[in-house]
Amino acid sequence: MATTEAPASTTWKIDPVHSSVEFAVKHLMFTTVKGRFADVEGTISIVPNDPSKSSVSATIKAASIDTRTGQRDDHLRSIDFLHAEQYPELTFTSTRIAGDKDKFKVTGQLTIRGVTREVVLEASEEGSGKDPWGGERIGFSATTKLDRRDFGLVWNQAIESGGVVVGNEVKVSIEVQAVRQS
Repeated sequence: MATTEAPASTTWKIDPVHSSVEFAVKHLMFTTVKGRFADVEGTISIVPNDPSKSSVSATIKAASIDTRTGQRDDHLRSIDFLHAEQYPELTFTSTRIAGDKDKFKVTGQLTIRGVTREVVLEASEEGSGKDPWGGERIGFSATTKLDRRDFGLVWNQAIESGGVVVGNEVKVSIEVQAVRQS
């Protein structure tokens, strides 16, 4: 009697058209500005039944930042913030994954503006299935918070009423759809 073994791992390519990396940060201490990065790509390696052996790596183009305001986007691409000309990519590489597919933590190295720090993503698998074109897709959601100053994003201005123009805490929300590779 023959037995079928589960594959050692499956490789998935992030579909940039159906994935998003969004952020939110306080402006003037009382409103929240939201934005996104339009250009994200990466690879996910999944080891069935053993998340600790799975991995993810992603690259985001800094110049693809979009807050729906051109002048602000230009400022965010400038030397005051992302310095996109000198540091064209933000990267993430996982170092550890723990939990199960319903709820897990992805710990990894995030590099922004040439500064690398460890971050932890709270994540979950959202489902998987066949697409209309014969491919197989999988979805994930993840969130984290980070302090922008940890990555050298320190530009700010004091405001007359107290506080600053840009908050330091950045909330990040990620939705990924990935396509299984042969």
